[in-house]
Amino acid sequence: MTIDTVIVGPFEVNCYLVFDSAGRKGVIIDPGGDEELILSRIKEHSMLPEAILLTHGHGDHIAALPEIKKRLNIPHYIGRGDEPLLESPSANVSALYGYPITCPPADFVVSDGDTLDLGGINFSVLATPGHTPGGVCYMSGRFLFCGDTLFNYSVGRTDLPGGNYEQLISSIEKNILTLPDDIICYPGHGPATTVGEERRNNPFLTGRRFV
Repeated sequence: MTIDTVIVGPFEVNCYLVFDSAGRKGVIIDPGGDEELILSRIKEHSMLPEAILLTHGHGDHIAALPEIKKRLNIPHYIGRGDEPLLESPSANVSALYGYPITCPPADFVVSDGDTLDLGGINFSVLATPGHTPGGVCYMSGRFLFCGDTLFNYSVGRTDLPGGNYEQLISSIEKNILTLPDDIICYPGHGPATTVGEERRNNPFLTGRRFV
């Protein structure tokens, strides 16, 4: 499996191109802007995208979705509870930053425990609400695409509409920290990390952030 990180948009979102190294089929995760750059990288890899997976519905993670969906004619998936964010610039907070974004309704809505087989790659859905009501992570093998739920030494912000700090921490403890230490986490912003690294050293998870 090949994973290419394309950093897009003014908020430097990690858009991931995940595809089978042999058949070139795969998915686009969180196309947050710069659609021409994303499409160029897809062409460079001779990739054959079969779907768009959204970890959540904030504007900085969905901005390029309408154009990419139109150009590639592929479905998009979002976690249950975040469907309203796609069509509402106020709910997806893009209006707050002066660039209102609206997207088509989701083709598929996923829930905790769902499994997806896309391009021959199997993904398990882990519900991780807290950053948004319907935030999810997608896990394939040793790789976890965790959106804005968990970052290297940090966690997603919860001061935007629909955010809940206690729910976010509970989600991480229940569905991420229960995973093996060697699981590689690919977040929505910033560098990759591992479950073990965050378990041991993330100040929001160790209780040391005020020390």
